[in-house]
Amino acid sequence: MFLAISRYVFLPVLIALVVVWPTSSPAAQSKPMSAAELAFYQGADREKILLEGAKREGQVTFYTSNTWVAGPVSQEFEKKYPFVKANVWRSDSKALLKRLTEEVTASRFLADVLETSPEYIAILMREKILQEYLSPELKAYDDDAKIKGKRGVYAWTNREIYISLGFNTKITPAAEAPKSIRDYLDPRWKGKMSIAGTTTGVQWVGALMDAMGREFLDKLSGQDINVQNISGAALSGLVASGEVPLSPTIFNSNIFTHKRDGAPVDWRPLDPVIAGVGTSGMVVNSPHPHAALLFLDYLHSKFGQEVAMKGGLSSARKDIGSLEQKFKKIYIESKYTPEEFEKKIDEWEGLMRRLFISKR
Repeated sequence: MFLAISRYVFLPVLIALVVVWPTSSPAAQSKPMSAAELAFYQGADREKILLEGAKREGQVTFYTSNTWVAGPVSQEFEKKYPFVKANVWRSDSKALLKRLTEEVTASRFLADVLETSPEYIAILMREKILQEYLSPELKAYDDDAKIKGKRGVYAWTNREIYISLGFNTKITPAAEAPKSIRDYLDPRWKGKMSIAGTTTGVQWVGALMDAMGREFLDKLSGQDINVQNISGAALSGLVASGEVPLSPTIFNSNIFTHKRDGAPVDWRPLDPVIAGVGTSGMVVNSPHPHAALLFLDYLHSKFGQEVAMKGGLSSARKDIGSLEQKFKKIYIESKYTPEEFEKKIDEWEGLMRRLFISKR
């Protein structure tokens, strides 16, 4: 009797154990990955995980200091992944750094991805604002394009652009335009030149200070150069419209796009030509980590880099065949440590104000 009763008592328990057992499998028990865990995930299903997560998140917030990356490059990302809205904020590197550090200090994690110059990336790394991560696209880049961490990268190059002379060919024919930096002292250009009042113009002043010395800058200040409180990209638009005859602080990429659209403009590399490198990374505690990593994969992919090159930007990808820029370039941002560069920027900005703004 006891055996019979025991048989019927324990049978449901055994059945229950059989039914419950599968729920304890690793797949069923797995928890969603944190942003930091996701950043290093390299499983075969990584792309699937990023796509599904990005669909749920529905957006990515991107801070950049480049006009073309903010516009067409980001727009092509939305076309490729229509379920993710790219919220883009563009400003110069200094303003970008200020905004992001203030947000993170206040524990307001709004940005997912940022793209700016290497010296500002170094400051953000020092403040622990960047998330180290991995991407399958890294293999297409040499080590000198990467800002490495212990396991992956904090940021890596996604564009290169150059600052030098841009001019309107209807107002300033190519045969008459300056052919060297010293030609800026020609009396014919007095009152006709403008420079960007943002970081672009400040770096130009610094490059001239290093290459030509203070005496040259003092002479140049007598040329009544107008400082426009706008970006180099916006200033190139004034050159294209003819409002500004020529400017020494114009990006080759902007002239490339204006020229393609039929504007009477040209760009001339006059030593020293400032090379500006754009590097991009993931912000710590990204609110949309799946979309952030998807965006970074796209930005550095062959397709993303080809979109960037349509705007006149150069690519560091080994398999894309960027045209070699056959002129001498200076990487002014790499000449100094982040701390030194911060001091230099303040010094050059003060010099720009004294020489080209206060005197007017």
